[in-house]
Amino acid sequence: MREFTNPAVATPPPVGGLADAVFDNARDDARHVVFGRKGADGRWRDVTAAQFRDEVQRLAKGLLAQGVRFGDRVAIMSRTRYEWTLFDFALWTVGAQVVPVYPTSSAEQVLWMLHDSGVSAAMVEHEDHAMTIGSVVDRLPQLRRLWQLDADAVGELTAAGEHLDDEVVDRHRRAITPDSIATIIYTSGTTGRPKGCLISHANLMFEADTVIARWDPVFRRRRGDEPATLLFLPLAHVFGRMVEVACVRGRIKIGHQPNLNATALLPDLAAFRPTFILAVPYIFEKIFQAGLRKAERSGKDGPFEKAVDVAVRYAEALEAKSFGRGPGPSAALRMQHQLYDKLVYAKVREAMGGRVRYAMSGGSAMDRRLGLFFFGAGVSVLEGYGLTETTAAITANPPERTRFGTVGQAIPGTTVHIAEDGEVWVKGGNIFQGYLNNPKATDETLHEGWLATGDLGSLDEDGYLTITGRKKEILVTSGGKSVSPAQLEERVRDHPLVAQCIVVGNDRPYIAALVTLDSDAVEHWLAMREKPSLSPAELVRDPDLETEVRRAVVAANTLVSQAESIRTFRILAHQFSEEHGLLTPSLKLKRKAIEGVYAAEVEALYRS
Repeated sequence: MREFTNPAVATPPPVGGLADAVFDNARDDARHVVFGRKGADGRWRDVTAAQFRDEVQRLAKGLLAQGVRFGDRVAIMSRTRYEWTLFDFALWTVGAQVVPVYPTSSAEQVLWMLHDSGVSAAMVEHEDHAMTIGSVVDRLPQLRRLWQLDADAVGELTAAGEHLDDEVVDRHRRAITPDSIATIIYTSGTTGRPKGCLISHANLMFEADTVIARWDPVFRRRRGDEPATLLFLPLAHVFGRMVEVACVRGRIKIGHQPNLNATALLPDLAAFRPTFILAVPYIFEKIFQAGLRKAERSGKDGPFEKAVDVAVRYAEALEAKSFGRGPGPSAALRMQHQLYDKLVYAKVREAMGGRVRYAMSGGSAMDRRLGLFFFGAGVSVLEGYGLTETTAAITANPPERTRFGTVGQAIPGTTVHIAEDGEVWVKGGNIFQGYLNNPKATDETLHEGWLATGDLGSLDEDGYLTITGRKKEILVTSGGKSVSPAQLEERVRDHPLVAQCIVVGNDRPYIAALVTLDSDAVEHWLAMREKPSLSPAELVRDPDLETEVRRAVVAANTLVSQAESIRTFRILAHQFSEEHGLLTPSLKLKRKAIEGVYAAEVEALYRS
C-alpha cells in the first residue's frame, strides 16, 4: 500500500482559540476537577474548573499590566509543572505566542531560540535558568521582562493586574482566531540549528480533539473511575503540549511531575493513580527492567521469564483475533495468564499506580515484544508516530486493533503517503504553518499541503505504518551498500545492559558500532555474578560484559543482510549526554557530534 487516508472525526471550531476551553469548562461545570496539584507538603490537592479559570484570568490581567500584548512572543523555560500550564493558557488568553525552551538548554541554544523568535518576555523556573538567560541578555535587545517561578512570578503578576477589569481580558480572547499562531516550538536540531515550527490554535485543537474522539476508550469516563493522567513528559516537547491541551479540552484531570527518574516518579504514580499515561519507550523499558532485576535478586527470574512468555503469547493471540486471524487465547493459555496475573502482572500495573489500563508511547520506536508484554500484563501501550511539524501524532495504533511493532494508522482526518524513494509524506489539519524566518526550509518541507517528514517507512495492507529510518541518516559504505542504522541500533539497545548504540560506516568498508552501558543494569549484573565493582575503564575491558554486548550485536545482525551487519563494536566508558552536546533535549543522538568527539574510537574500529 502506498497511501492511507482516515476519515475525520473532529474539526477545529470556526472561531476562537485554545483558551476558550478554560472558560467554557468553568461555565458548564464549575466544580469539575481538572487538575491535581502537588503541594510543598507532598499532598495532592484538587483544582476545579472555576478555580483554574480564575487563576488564568488573574494571570492574564497581570501579563497585560506588565506590557504583554496580542501577538507578542513569550518564552517559558521550566520543567513540567502546574505553573507552565497556567502560563500557557494565560498567554493564549491574551493572544500571545508561547516559545517553549527545554530547561536543560545551554546559553547558546537559549540565545538562538530567543533571538530568532524575537521574544519580548520570558518566564523561567529558578535562578539557574535566570542566570542562563542573563549570560546572553546583552544580545537579546527585544527582551524586556523576565519572571521567575520560584521567586513568586505568579503572585507578582497577579498583583500587578488587580486594577484591570475582566472585560479587558475577554476582548483579547475574543480577538483570537483558529489560524492565529499559538506556539513556536523549536525542533531538536540533530543536523543543525533548531528551526522554529509555527503551530496554530487550529493545529492544536484539531490534534487534541481528534485524539480525544478516536481514542475514546482511553479517555472515557466511568462512574467512580474518572479519567486522569500524570504528565511527566517535557512541556517543551510537542507531545507533552498536545497532552496538556487535550486534557483541558477533554476535561480530564491532569497532574504534573517534573522528575523523570524512578525515585520521584513511582511514588507520584502511586499517589496520583492515573488511568492512563503518555510516555516514551524508555519509561516502559525501565519499568520492565526494574521488574526483571527484582525477580533476579529474589531468585525468581525463572518464573518471571515464564510470565513474560505467557504475556507475550497471550497478547499475540488477542492481536491475531482482533484482525480476524485467529480464535484468541486457548483455554490452557488463559489459565496460565490468570495465574501470572496475580503473581506478576498485577505488580507491574501497581508500579504505574494500579489504575492504568492504557498508555500512549511516542518519540522513538518501541520493541514489539515489549509492547506485547505490557498488553498481556493488562496495560495496552498504543504506539504512535509524529513530529513537531505534525503537532504530535500523525499516526497511532487504534485501541481495538493494535498492531504491535508498528506506529499505527493515520489519525482521523489525515493521510499518509509513501513516496517513490520510501519517504513518508503526510497531510491533515495538524500540519504546521511553516518555519519561522526560514522560507527555504519551509519550501523544502511543505509541498501543496503535504509535509515531507524526512523519515523512511512502509504501509502494510491495513494501512499500518512502520518507520524504517531517517532519510538523512542512511549510511553508504565504500562498497556502495545503503544501510539504515535505526533498526540495528534499536535491536542492540534491547539488551538490558545497553544504554545507547550508534552505528557508523559512512564511506567505510563495513558497518561498526559504538555502545554505551546502562549503569544501573551493569551494577545489578555485577552483583548477580558476585563480581567486584569496576571502574568505567575496567568495565569496557571486562570479557564477560563484552560477551553480553556481542550477543546484542549478533541479535541485531539477524535483521539484515551480511553486507549491512555490524562487523565490530567498541564499548565506551561513558554515556552520550545532552550536557556534552551529544544528545538533543528529546534524547536523540547527534550523530555528527558523536562521531567528532569519538573520532579516535571510530578510527580504531577500522584498523586492520
